[in-house]
Amino acid sequence: MPRLHDDTEDRLVAMRLRVVRKSKGLSQRELARRAGVGSGTISQIESMSLKPSVSVLKRILDGVPMDLATFFSFELSLDQDRVFRRGEHVNIGAPGIRYLLLAAQRPGRNIQMLHEFYEPATSSGRHVLTHAGEECGIVIRGTLEVTIGDEVHVLNAGDGYYFSSTLPHRFRNTGTTVCEVVSACTPPSF
Repeated sequence: MPRLHDDTEDRLVAMRLRVVRKSKGLSQRELARRAGVGSGTISQIESMSLKPSVSVLKRILDGVPMDLATFFSFELSLDQDRVFRRGEHVNIGAPGIRYLLLAAQRPGRNIQMLHEFYEPATSSGRHVLTHAGEECGIVIRGTLEVTIGDEVHVLNAGDGYYFSSTLPHRFRNTGTTVCEVVSACTPPSF
């Protein structure tokens, strides 16, 4: 059974699981289904709110499929890596949304940088987000509705946002074209 925990080892397990899952083109829900674990388990491991036992991690990796030795031995980018090319960004989004994470493979990131693409009428989800830290972003093209607490703002190309991530927030493309955003968050929530 997973247990609450948060340290450097957990961050590496979370990053490795996210990289493996995304490289196989699996959603969190699909991997959970294949592995026979609860629908929120993958999300909780990737967000480091749960630390999987070896048996749970093995069951999850069986859904990929991948063995534990391969999982712990593939190489993540080292700290000296300073440049990450377009094809190296990991898409951690959902249907209709691409969140291209810069340096996803780099252990110990203190900043989360995303290049985001929202199809028309898509959003960051039905539920608001809250987490520790701060985040900011700038709309490159399109229209983005940003809800921060009780405030709703409509942003267009060139407009930006900056707020404490502890405030409930949500993003939605209210336009008729793809909305492109570049955002940053610290500490990383992905």
